[in-house]
Amino acid sequence: MIRWLLRIASTALLGFAVGAHAGVPTLTQGQGYQKLAVQQPVSPRDKIVVTEFFWYNCPHCAAMEPLLEAWAKKLPSDVVLERVPVAFAPQFVDQQKLYYALKALGKVNQLQGAIFDAIHQQHILLMTSRQMADWVAAHGVSKQAFLSAFNSFGVQMDAKRATQMVSDYQIDGVPTLAVQGRYTVSASNPQTPDNPSVLAAASYLIGKVRAEMASGSKH
Repeated sequence: MIRWLLRIASTALLGFAVGAHAGVPTLTQGQGYQKLAVQQPVSPRDKIVVTEFFWYNCPHCAAMEPLLEAWAKKLPSDVVLERVPVAFAPQFVDQQKLYYALKALGKVNQLQGAIFDAIHQQHILLMTSRQMADWVAAHGVSKQAFLSAFNSFGVQMDAKRATQMVSDYQIDGVPTLAVQGRYTVSASNPQTPDNPSVLAAASYLIGKVRAEMASGSKH
């Protein structure tokens, strides 16, 4: 837990600027990104998949959210963004289910930023299903529909899959971005003057993966 908190705190040392694809510096493994020992499967297989690992209570995930959304809107058509909520402790599993319940209802894009604002700006507790149901109801989502999705088998399986992905991707700090199940980048990686942001590094890795896919290489 202490190691994880230190990694969270280290994100405060890094500015979350939206990195453009042009002008992104060349990075090396261990200097801005890490390569997973075991490549993880991604879907859809014909796209480059960027996976964001986040935690609603993380202030740095909240700070990155509007920047990530702006960055995601500029991604080319061959790139998709997937979000994975983490639960480093059992009491945060309900927040994983909050995300997947809203995803099942088609409300993530509408409410993702608002959830971060509620927790970090308005200091609203969103820890239990009752608190969450009351909050989403105030934002135009049927409480009954939310609780039905929240308690569904599908959402429970989604939360378990997310926890397994956290283990498979060796995630011990957030926010972390993974690219194509091959590489991860986070503010806790070694910093260099040429690595100005997590998003800039992710942009570089997208280009790297695209080149690898074109050549048939995985290196």
